[in-house]
Amino acid sequence: MRYTTYSRYLPELADTVNLQGLLDQLADFLLQSGFAGGPYSHPFWGEFGEDDSDRSLDALRQAILQALMDSGQLTPEMLQVLRGESTGDAQRDAELQRQLAELLDKIVQRLIDEGYLNVKEAPQMPAGQQPLFGPGGMAREAAQQVQFSLTEKGIDFLGYKTLKHLLGGIGKSSFGAHETEHLDTGIEAEAASRKYVFGDTLNLDVNATLTNALEREGLGVPINLEYDDLMVNQAEYRSSSATVLMLDCSHSMILYGEDRFTPAKKVALALTHLIRTQFPGDSLRVVLFHDTAEEIPLARLAHAQVGPYHTNTAEGLKLARRILLAQRKDMRQIIMITDGKPSALTLPDGRIYVNSMGLDPQILKETYREVALCRRNGVLINTFMLARDRSLVEFVKTVSAICRGKAYFTNTMTLGQFILMDFMRRKTRRVS
Repeated sequence: MRYTTYSRYLPELADTVNLQGLLDQLADFLLQSGFAGGPYSHPFWGEFGEDDSDRSLDALRQAILQALMDSGQLTPEMLQVLRGESTGDAQRDAELQRQLAELLDKIVQRLIDEGYLNVKEAPQMPAGQQPLFGPGGMAREAAQQVQFSLTEKGIDFLGYKTLKHLLGGIGKSSFGAHETEHLDTGIEAEAASRKYVFGDTLNLDVNATLTNALEREGLGVPINLEYDDLMVNQAEYRSSSATVLMLDCSHSMILYGEDRFTPAKKVALALTHLIRTQFPGDSLRVVLFHDTAEEIPLARLAHAQVGPYHTNTAEGLKLARRILLAQRKDMRQIIMITDGKPSALTLPDGRIYVNSMGLDPQILKETYREVALCRRNGVLINTFMLARDRSLVEFVKTVSAICRGKAYFTNTMTLGQFILMDFMRRKTRRVS
């Protein structure tokens, strides 16, 4: 007779790690902007841009290790070895180092297998006799040759987590559709019913319809309903919105030891997830503006970087306006995130005119002209300024006055909450 013996399942440490919680901890590392173009010397800000974003598997392993330490998921013995201390047994120390290396490799493999990350190229094994593990081991050198990137699933998940954090900071909020001042026939009754008009959603107010029929013909069976008897409930009109998120990627967005661009990218991912899940009829496009302006797909947003650029606000507004005018939506809006004054202008012959000293009248004139064109075309501009210099405050106030938009003076900590609250609470208005 055959017997089956069952024993208690002891999961490996790598299997107990919550990948989604880990990704949430790694969000800043995975979305870090860095400086494009390598080292750069500026006459006013000096040398910067030397620390390019490290997208190697070795850097990812180090970030995961730090996240595990911060969340208390490593054993005391592992922490002891990481601090450079010994357990008193050299063989045990070596075993713990091997377990740590295997743990990080398995977590990385799980991230790849579940579709959050992918790798770009195969590792190139070094020549010569080298140890397998350790600071100079073959495993680490091979890992430095492999570049990782976020997949669409990974980007979408980070957008969801960012949105969840931001909404948690705002508090309870219902964000099923954009509220407007208009009433229309829909599903949820918001006001007194009215007579049915051809083309309305047939959301009948049964009581009012029957009352009209009874008042006309009196009590009797069967009840004869006519066209004029029909009454429909009025519901709040739900508008569709086309949004262009304009992100400033000039050099000032990462100067002075503060990365202002990464929080802006996180907000963009959160908005993308919000629109895709709660406002399926809406659209979101992303425009980067610097010396010129360019639209980028959302899949490239996680890897976008700032560079040695000036701020061509007029060109960004021009591109955003063209994108919005091509879309048939009830509401068209631009969300502009910047930290600096306009300092560049595209001339009619295609050349770029730049002036970083103060607010150049020629650049301002063209920028205000684009703002006025946005207003004329019914495009609302809401500006989120990450700096509070007196001259910038006046510039933003002028922009808001021209287009009848809003201006928010915020920082990297509150940027996301301001943008989401504005996006969800805005009422459709006609700009003429």
